[in-house]
Amino acid sequence: MQTQKLSLKHYIIIGSMLFGMFFGAGNLIFPIHLGQLAGGHWLTAGWGFLLTGTILPLLGIIAISVTRSSGIYDLAKPIGKRYATTFMILTCATLGPLFATPRTATTPFQIGIASHVSASQAPLYLLIYSLLFFSFTYWASRKPTGIIDTIGKLLNPTFLILLALIFGLAFTHPLGTAGTARVTVAYQGGAFLNGFLQGYNTMDALAALLFGIAVVTTIRGLGQKEPKAVAQTAAKSSLLSISLEAMIYLGLIWLGATSLSHFKLSTDGGIAFSQIANALMGVPGEIILAIMATLTCLTTAVGLTTSFSEALHAKFPKISYRAWNRLSCGASLLIANIGLDQIIAWSTPMLMFLYPLAITLIILAIASPLFHNDPAVYRWTTALTLIPAVLDALGAAPAIITHLGWVQQLLAWDDRYLPLAKLGLDWALPALIGLMIGLSWHVIQQGLAARDYKMNRN
Repeated sequence: MQTQKLSLKHYIIIGSMLFGMFFGAGNLIFPIHLGQLAGGHWLTAGWGFLLTGTILPLLGIIAISVTRSSGIYDLAKPIGKRYATTFMILTCATLGPLFATPRTATTPFQIGIASHVSASQAPLYLLIYSLLFFSFTYWASRKPTGIIDTIGKLLNPTFLILLALIFGLAFTHPLGTAGTARVTVAYQGGAFLNGFLQGYNTMDALAALLFGIAVVTTIRGLGQKEPKAVAQTAAKSSLLSISLEAMIYLGLIWLGATSLSHFKLSTDGGIAFSQIANALMGVPGEIILAIMATLTCLTTAVGLTTSFSEALHAKFPKISYRAWNRLSCGASLLIANIGLDQIIAWSTPMLMFLYPLAITLIILAIASPLFHNDPAVYRWTTALTLIPAVLDALGAAPAIITHLGWVQQLLAWDDRYLPLAKLGLDWALPALIGLMIGLSWHVIQQGLAARDYKMNRN
């Protein structure tokens, strides 16, 4: 099987495509908001954020490369076909028309337009904006093979130039001193862990599992045919993408912390970013920010829609890629019009449920050569992660759910018996116990098999 050797230019193009697919709505607003919450502890919180916002997505791409999976279903398949199908559908729905894709339209609208129209006019303007937004998304994602041209060569450079302009002004004319900014109560003693959990909101670890299909398709289209070469190219390209993303995250977190000298703590990063842009450049700054936010969110919308459609078409081939694409764009248009705050409120419990399962799956996939991809290790770890993940989802749900009596009883039991429950990490110890049980089972089975083989030979 012949393989085309790729140049540095090819790696940069693939990395640029990955950056455009990863860096979207949440990647702009959540680091800014984190910086305002953490204040003087912005760097500590930033390291926690980078762990889930950059390192984990990189590991996700590596996991797909190591296992040579074609996507999220193949990656989860050792746990069981039904589980893999369910996990894939939930992840696709979260990253697709339920939460992440609608957020790509509502975030730039919130940043660039909402503050300039009245509350009564906002729904109409949001409808018009989201209609145009998802019309372009549908056009750009109608052919999966064209995604590299749409994202890597067109939208990314424009976005990076505009972001560099804002950073340049912020660094040369800082709004304040980040190190002395006030720190909210939650971040006075738990900045790192809170930053870690804030990284969930980017959804990038889940996106890494879904984007694997688009990455593999693009790399093969550039002439890489041999599976090992495809895996190595994916890992190297994703490292370039994630490194750039990490630098931008730290800059945005710092920017949020410095803004506290001029502004009060905002309800979300979109409002804060608009205020910062206005303080640095006036109305032109807000216009630049609106264009920048629209561009970066368009790149992510195209990547999410393409990956959603390809993943579900591969699993359910009777429904065409184009039909899944229409479903994603149409449903995203409808849900976007309920507003950013509602989307974030209802996406949080789903992320608290899916992220522990994604983290353990990524770690297991990377380590799978050590235990010969034994399904028992996957199943024990996942089974003991599942229960606390459900409890985390209930605890992060809107008040209409958390105020239910039976939910409060479950959460009280969770706080009492599972360590780190109040920090949203109650799944960590059960997952570790499940891993130890699975590995022990694997070692015992290997020992029995070796003994039987030896006896049969004798």
